[in-house]
Amino acid sequence: MSEFSFANLTPDFILDAIESIGIYPESGLMALNSYENRVYQFKAEDNCRYVVKFYRPQRWSDEQILEEHQFAFSLQEAEVPVVAPITRDGESLFHYKGYRFTLFPSVGGRQFEMDNLDHLEILGRYIGRMHSVAGSQQFSHRPKVNCQDYLYKAKSAVLNSQLLPMHLETPFITILDRLITKTEQEYHQVEQIRLHGDCHAGNILWAGDSLMLVDLDDCRQGPLIQDLWMMLNGDRHEQAVQLDTLLSGYEEFNSFEQRQLSLIEPLRAMRMVHYMGWLATRWQDPAFPRNFSWFATDKYWEQQILALKEQFATLHEPALRLIP
Repeated sequence: MSEFSFANLTPDFILDAIESIGIYPESGLMALNSYENRVYQFKAEDNCRYVVKFYRPQRWSDEQILEEHQFAFSLQEAEVPVVAPITRDGESLFHYKGYRFTLFPSVGGRQFEMDNLDHLEILGRYIGRMHSVAGSQQFSHRPKVNCQDYLYKAKSAVLNSQLLPMHLETPFITILDRLITKTEQEYHQVEQIRLHGDCHAGNILWAGDSLMLVDLDDCRQGPLIQDLWMMLNGDRHEQAVQLDTLLSGYEEFNSFEQRQLSLIEPLRAMRMVHYMGWLATRWQDPAFPRNFSWFATDKYWEQQILALKEQFATLHEPALRLIP
């Protein structure tokens, strides 16, 4: 199957699509930072600001997208601060000449400060509230966080892309295979719940003193630590302090099992490999060579060999521990 192109998604086409659901833009379209989909902000005649997202075809089914929307609605109903889709005549997913799109309210704010412990504690409370709602039922159509998708499919995408320099193939594949084997050994099964799935600083906004979770596009089923570990950075002591702060807020609303801590480094390894596979898979989209040109350089792959070796060594270390 050839890679889909967004080339036909012209400004006039986008405006026609938006107007087809009874929203009439007054301002021009401002493209927002998104590579997987195409996302634009605009002001309408009703004096409200909106964000429209056009989904990449062949990625999610209608059922999977609607399940994301329903998850957002259930969180919003439970007063978890999340940006949920706007409905028109009871619908949240719209179709226009082969494209699927969704409308959201435009939410302003500044990026989340990962080194601010007060912010981390507040975030912990919100994630705890989100998981208390998320654990009430399972996804039926959304995928799980699993080794097959994050490791093996990602590896195949990289090797099939022909972007890996020939003279680096042997050292890269050697350490990648060792990392995959060790990660699969360490990624033991725990209770899986509905997750945000991509809970990093770029998907959290601050407006005044309020926090807002955005972009549930990668929501899926998985271990709850998946929505926490990306907030950790620095050395082990710094990460322990950050985790302790997150959990002090989290456990006000949801329980946390310490055996989840042993999944942090396997999940980090999975994200590293999955990211490479994602770039390789999307390389035929002109936006990717334009914005990720370093992905096709020898220097990038040399750095990845080193990063995989370091992560492989980390997988052999004791799991992060909470501060006594």
